[in-house]
Amino acid sequence: MYALALDLGTTTLAASLIELPGGRRLAMTGSMNPQRIYGADVVSRLDAAVHSEDALREMSQLIRSEIWHLAGKLCTLSGIPWPDIRQIAIAGNPAMQHILLGVPVKSLAFPPYRPLFTEGKHVTAVEMEWEGDADVYLFPMPGGFVGGDTVAFLYGQLNSCQAACEPALYLDMGTNGEIALVSGDTIWATSAAAGPAFEGGNLSCGMAALPGAISSVRIDGERVKLATIGTAGPIGICGSAAIETVSELLHHDLLETNGRLRDASEIPSNLAQRLALHQEETAFVMYRDARHFLMLTQSDIRQIQLAKGAIRAGIEVLLDRSRIQFQALKNVILTGSFGAVLKPEWLKSVGIFDEGMLQDILFTPEGALTGVEHALTHDDGFESVEQLGKRFKVVPLSGTPLFEQKFMQHINFPDTNTP
Repeated sequence: MYALALDLGTTTLAASLIELPGGRRLAMTGSMNPQRIYGADVVSRLDAAVHSEDALREMSQLIRSEIWHLAGKLCTLSGIPWPDIRQIAIAGNPAMQHILLGVPVKSLAFPPYRPLFTEGKHVTAVEMEWEGDADVYLFPMPGGFVGGDTVAFLYGQLNSCQAACEPALYLDMGTNGEIALVSGDTIWATSAAAGPAFEGGNLSCGMAALPGAISSVRIDGERVKLATIGTAGPIGICGSAAIETVSELLHHDLLETNGRLRDASEIPSNLAQRLALHQEETAFVMYRDARHFLMLTQSDIRQIQLAKGAIRAGIEVLLDRSRIQFQALKNVILTGSFGAVLKPEWLKSVGIFDEGMLQDILFTPEGALTGVEHALTHDDGFESVEQLGKRFKVVPLSGTPLFEQKFMQHINFPDTNTP
């Protein structure tokens, strides 16, 4: 028997086809979320869906069609016919899961920001307007902005003895910036509105971690060295490379700690040639040829600043609520659609983590997708997933004075030249 696992992200989708009961992955694929025509973030899409039933209906149809397209691609890659796929499991944030089902989203868009249901949802392929009679399971949603993707991420990680050491911090740095802190039997969780910058979205030349995406940007002396995903030439930059670029700009004093890119006139080296004026703002030019002009602009850097400030502030709110010190964290596990690599030192450079945490950080790509796959291999009707979902205590950040204080405190980048 075979099953389809799906991580339904705001920016990107990741899907795999696995063999049951062992869970061997036979094929994997991904794509951009077609709902982005209604906005790059959850808030924009919720606003559209609240004010227009037609928009909600179209977004639902768009995502159902895209999942069906990915399913067909997986069947082609693996050679497995669609009728042999008997189970589908999907994990996404509450907005994505509500829109997929085509149910009202008003409860998510307005205080107190709650999903229509918190338990997992069982539907059929026919109800999703797909062919066949496969069972479809959507993961539990503990809160309005803490959803099935966070539950799936932790489900996959807590099966690991090493990762289960506590207290431990779990961080999905996607569009919603879900953060979970495991302390005993309690999972403190929240969502910081990081925006899509970490996934390459909302950046002037941003893209998902697909072939042609710049995956690494290093400044070596007065030269800029790039690496891309696949064999294609550069066509954009993925989230991990954007974070690395900011780290490099800070290290080489091209970027001030307040987030200001220096003008070319302020740079005494040949790197000044990399700083250009683009649409009345300074930009760092990574690559140019006859067809592409790829850069990280001042506005892009501001997006990254806002995202990292929100993430760091959200972490500190959870630590305060659980009464745990940064130094007490035994493990920090990261996931997200950044790219192939996310080095801890970059996160220290931009100010998401402190120096003392670097040795404890583990980056695991495909965290939510792996968790969905694990759940499919457990022949318990997803009961273990449901039990995990009940351990969550969701902490809202909106209107929280401590969050606002910490956000302002961490909006700037740290001084990399300070020992």
